[in-house]
Amino acid sequence: MAEMDYDKMVDRLYMGLPDKSKSGERFEMPTAESLVQGSKTIVKNYLQIVKQVNANERHLLKFITKETGTSAGVKEERLYLNRKMGSHQVQKIFEDYIKQFILCPECGKPDTKAVEKSGVKMLKCEACGALSAVKGL
Repeated sequence: MAEMDYDKMVDRLYMGLPDKSKSGERFEMPTAESLVQGSKTIVKNYLQIVKQVNANERHLLKFITKETGTSAGVKEERLYLNRKMGSHQVQKIFEDYIKQFILCPECGKPDTKAVEKSGVKMLKCEACGALSAVKGL
């Protein structure tokens, strides 16, 4: 009888454990949905990514044009690049931007905002309080 109660308690305990298939992180790197159309590359979920990572849309667009060496524009919610690029190349550009301008270099959390101290633009982490100088901000 006591063994049956023990088995029920163990089962109940296991059911209460978090799902191991989830990473447990509240921030997940967004995936750029891109496609090539003629001589252009279109990122279908550009504005969704901007909102998800809490980025400055103009700054991200400037970063992308600099990294790709081509002109780009935003129409509706899509980003149009005037060059053919593979989806893995597009994803890498977004990941580089997020690592450089969104994630805190100290704690890795996305709770940063751009601030200026003594004429130097920096990232201030609202999670751990770290201040980090950032090139190109």
